[in-house]
Amino acid sequence: MTDIEKLVEVSRRYGADSRFVIAGGGNTSFKDNERLWVKASGHALATIDEDGFAVLDRSLLNQMGEKVYSSNPAEREDQVKNDLAAACITKGRRPSVETSLHNAMSARFIVHLHPTAVNGVMCSNKAESACRELFGSDALFVPYTDPGYTLFKKVYDDIKAFKAANGREPKVIFLQNHGVFVGADTVEEIDAIYADMLSKIEARVKPVDETPTEVCDCATEVVPAIRSILSRGGRGDKIIKVVKNALVDEFIDSEGAFARVAAPFTPDGIVYCKSAYLFIDGDDAAQKIDNAEKAIEKYTAERGYTPKVIAVKGIGLLAVGDNAKAAGIIDEVFTDCMKVASYAAAFGGEHPMTKTQIDFIDNWEVENYRRKVSAAGSHGRAENKIFIVTGAAQGFGEGIARCLVEEGANIVVADLNENTGMATAANLNSLCKNNRVTFFKTDVTSYDCLVALVKDTVCNFGGVDCFVSNAGIAIAGDLTQMVPEKFDLVTRINYHGFFYCAKAVAPVLKAQTRYDEERYGDIIQINSKSGLEGSKANFAYAGSKFGGLGLVQSFAMELAPFRIKVNGICPGNFLDGPLWSDPVKGLYVQYLNAGKVPGAKTVDDVREYYLSKVPMHKGCTPKDVTKGVLYLVDQTGETGQALPITGGQIMLK
Repeated sequence: MTDIEKLVEVSRRYGADSRFVIAGGGNTSFKDNERLWVKASGHALATIDEDGFAVLDRSLLNQMGEKVYSSNPAEREDQVKNDLAAACITKGRRPSVETSLHNAMSARFIVHLHPTAVNGVMCSNKAESACRELFGSDALFVPYTDPGYTLFKKVYDDIKAFKAANGREPKVIFLQNHGVFVGADTVEEIDAIYADMLSKIEARVKPVDETPTEVCDCATEVVPAIRSILSRGGRGDKIIKVVKNALVDEFIDSEGAFARVAAPFTPDGIVYCKSAYLFIDGDDAAQKIDNAEKAIEKYTAERGYTPKVIAVKGIGLLAVGDNAKAAGIIDEVFTDCMKVASYAAAFGGEHPMTKTQIDFIDNWEVENYRRKVSAAGSHGRAENKIFIVTGAAQGFGEGIARCLVEEGANIVVADLNENTGMATAANLNSLCKNNRVTFFKTDVTSYDCLVALVKDTVCNFGGVDCFVSNAGIAIAGDLTQMVPEKFDLVTRINYHGFFYCAKAVAPVLKAQTRYDEERYGDIIQINSKSGLEGSKANFAYAGSKFGGLGLVQSFAMELAPFRIKVNGICPGNFLDGPLWSDPVKGLYVQYLNAGKVPGAKTVDDVREYYLSKVPMHKGCTPKDVTKGVLYLVDQTGETGQALPITGGQIMLK
């Protein structure tokens, strides 16, 4: 490999290892005599390629260590930023703020990371003595210094002093409450240094227990209410990830326990989680919600933004993001914070950043730039909305889920087919930007399973905005052919299943609308044109769909006072979907065998017969149905309706 290829390889390897990198933090570089290649801002180490590195002229960078800059901090930072820009050969790629530090070390390769174990030492009360004890004279320890030029100048001068005293540069530089720089002329030596470093620290610390623990059932009432409180008043739909494991339990058992992580340890903690976190207690769900409402409104009034981290005793850690991606990063970063606190116990206890240090990071232009890059995203019609779609592993359900993902929605693929459902979720996640897709194995004929589905959705996203009851089955046959067992199966899935879905999700939708007077919730049944008119030799299906619209209208009247809309969509035939085209069980085959289409000899005859009934001469598609779903969610004046999307085959009077 070339040296640049080695740089890309080592960057990706460490970037993909959560022991070393959280939320894409850290940076890497390679240098020769003339140029420095350093990770550009906005690029993640785990996926970086050569285009992710800024290239700088070292002859210009070398001058910065001895240059005298303004004594005015703001003016000085501008001067430094301008000098970095002038040295940058690759215009349009903003070099890492720590570029000057990379240049100050003479080693060819530099890998700067924030390993959790290392920060367990660097964020402890005995950081300097532990560093000296564990690593001796090979390492340089630098007390906490504000990042930017001030840190660069401190490290630059300390390297000179170290070299004067030892006749060589340090290969390892530890930065208090920050992380570590490792420099070497080969990638292999970098690896050896990091391996030795972690083994020495891990021999001294107690392993962290992240065994999942049970989330209280009251979470399905409390968390959606908190989501509405956080989102109301034009603040935008928040996404909440609930984290509950043995590590979390250690820190949310009491307000005193939470105090150990109540202040940030590193700049990254401030960038992603802000600098103040809430602890919520309460004897029951109502008291927890009341306490949370008061605390959130007070917090927001004082700071001008909503909290990113909320610990709710008995429920877990709530990572609150402006989107699902952000919530996931906040989970990673604050979980890392708890691990650091746990490790720091072996080195004299936690040493968080001071208020002055925190205020500097909060107002630093570079970190505000990082926040801006992190927050950038798409803006679709369903942005940040949370949809459960049953029967979404394939067919209409998969198509609806796919179209909603493209509109920015978060999706739970709820399906009985585990293998196909997981593959669908993985495929849809590849289309996501700041949204996310999960899978939950779901049997819509089991109410308990649907309750578990809703709880899992709340834990992954914070609530539910729209439940799309799509799972269904069609078994054709006339009175002579239909057997009771098949009739009961169709009824149980199509009719009973919709009832179970509505019953399971209604409490969450009520909890959300109760705490935000402008919020609405939606339950949508994907019904059928066969729910609007009878269907020859298909009465089991048609009857279940007629019944479904009866439930739609009844639920709509019951839930309207809670601003929960319940509507049905009655698609025409998805003639290209697996329900119709499966060569063994598809409706073309079923209808041909049942004699439903007079004179039909082949499945092509059946298809043409159904196309001839549609004025638009086209089958219904998932995209057509999704437009109906989005309309029903957007509007606030209709409930209890059956929206036909049939190409004109059914025209309502």
